[in-house]
Amino acid sequence: MLWLVETLDEELAAGLVGLLVGLVFGIAAQRSRFCLRAACVEFARIQMGPRMSVWLLTFSTAVIWTQSAELAGIISTSQARIMSVAGSYSGAIIGGLLFGMGMILARGCSGRMLVLAATGNLRSVTNGLVFAVFAQMAMAGWLAPLRNWLAGLWITPSGRNVHILADMHLPASTGLVLGLSVAALALVLSHQNKIGYGRLVMASGVGFAVALGWIMTSILAEVSFEPVTVQSATFTGPSATTLMYFLTSDPVLKFEIGLVPGVFLGAFLASMATREFRFQGFDGPAPMRRGMIGAALMGFGGMLAGGCAIGNGLTGASIFAQTAWIALFSMWVGAIATDILVDRRHVLAATA
Repeated sequence: MLWLVETLDEELAAGLVGLLVGLVFGIAAQRSRFCLRAACVEFARIQMGPRMSVWLLTFSTAVIWTQSAELAGIISTSQARIMSVAGSYSGAIIGGLLFGMGMILARGCSGRMLVLAATGNLRSVTNGLVFAVFAQMAMAGWLAPLRNWLAGLWITPSGRNVHILADMHLPASTGLVLGLSVAALALVLSHQNKIGYGRLVMASGVGFAVALGWIMTSILAEVSFEPVTVQSATFTGPSATTLMYFLTSDPVLKFEIGLVPGVFLGAFLASMATREFRFQGFDGPAPMRRGMIGAALMGFGGMLAGGCAIGNGLTGASIFAQTAWIALFSMWVGAIATDILVDRRHVLAATA
């Protein structure tokens, strides 16, 4: 990493790190069919099927690798951006609920939409652009005052986020033990659902990509002369930032600018290698309208919650940031409620 920083400028090095993490994530996510929305739907319909198994394995892998890296002294979660600033309880709850609702309506979270867009899914391309625009509006546009007001209703004390394990005075190894326990459950469910080893490896690869992001940005922060943000995979802020990167005349290259294209490229290469790339569009105006509304809810909700299903559900949760866990729980609640009130109502109406 030191050679990379000395040979290239620090901005380019950060972008290349993001590109590498994105490639690993994109390939693994495309091959494993990783999707929080699909896991939520299974759970809402009282099933513990293959999608739930994949999500649990991905989640546990992210926790195991990240916590192992911290116990080994490779990373320090106290330096992570999500931990070094005040978190918002109100933002995590309200934003998480909105994001959960949105990913049901859009039929995929922001990360899943990016992966599907790379495989020729034009629905995801459209929804992804709407998502990025609304995320930018919530970050620095017309919706920013509303986001700031909602986020400021209830914030964490002491100007920093809360580390769940430290706040509960639990041993440092607790996170690793929890990750291993969830992994054991995931493997049992995977066996019951007859999931192949290849898909299990790829599901683990998604979680590994999250830990890889933490590790590489931590090392980059140590060897760089300029301050470098310690972070990992997330798609709300980076989607908006990447969009503006290509629209401004003086862009700044950084980790998230490499991450989004890296995921797209990885998923594209994986779909081409397996001959799964094919163009798909909307089936009509109603699904298009529904998808765009869902993408808008995810864009605003993800920015309010401080991250998406990946940024909170894997990245933030893997370092036990309190607001990330609250946001993840709220996403599950919002998704399950929307599936029950919207999707299942349509199914019942169609069969009546």
